[in-house]
Amino acid sequence: MDLSDGGTTVTIIAGVLIVAGVLGVLLPIIPGLLLSWGGVLLWALLSDTGGAVKWLVLALATVIAAVGMVVKFLWPGRKLKDSGVPLPSLLAGGVLGLIGFFVVPVVGLLLGFLLGIYAMEAMRLGVDQAWPSTRRALAAVGLSLLVEFAAALGVAVVWVFGLIAA
Repeated sequence: MDLSDGGTTVTIIAGVLIVAGVLGVLLPIIPGLLLSWGGVLLWALLSDTGGAVKWLVLALATVIAAVGMVVKFLWPGRKLKDSGVPLPSLLAGGVLGLIGFFVVPVVGLLLGFLLGIYAMEAMRLGVDQAWPSTRRALAAVGLSLLVEFAAALGVAVVWVFGLIAA
C-alpha cells in the first residue's frame, strides 16, 4: 500500500472518518452519523475509483443517513409522547443533560438527562412513580441511539461494498 498514492490516502481518511462516526454515535461528543456520511462524501468527491459506483454509493449512503436522521427523531419522540412523559420533564432533562455534558465528560449528558427527568417526575408524580416514567424516557433515548447506530453501520456497509465493487 503506497500512501503517496492520492486515492489510497483518500480511502484511508474516509475509512477513518466512517469508523470514527460509527463509534461517535455511542459517544455523544461527535456527530456520528454525519461524520460517517461525510467520510463517504469525501471518498466520492476525491477518490479516483470508478465513476458510477462511487456516486451510487454516495446516493445510497445519503438515503440511509437521511432516513436515519428522520427516524431518529420521529420514532422515539412518538414513543415519548405515548408514554405520558410531559414536555416540562423532557425540557428539564435536556437542560440538565446539556449542563452535565460539560461538567462530567462522556457520561454527563446521560446522567443529567436522567436526573432532570427523575426530579421533575418526582415532583409531579411522587418518588414512587418517578422511576417508571424516567425509565420510559430512557428507553426512548436508547431507541434513538440504536436507530442512529444502525444508520451509521448501514452507511459503513454500503461504503465497504462500494470499495469492493470499485
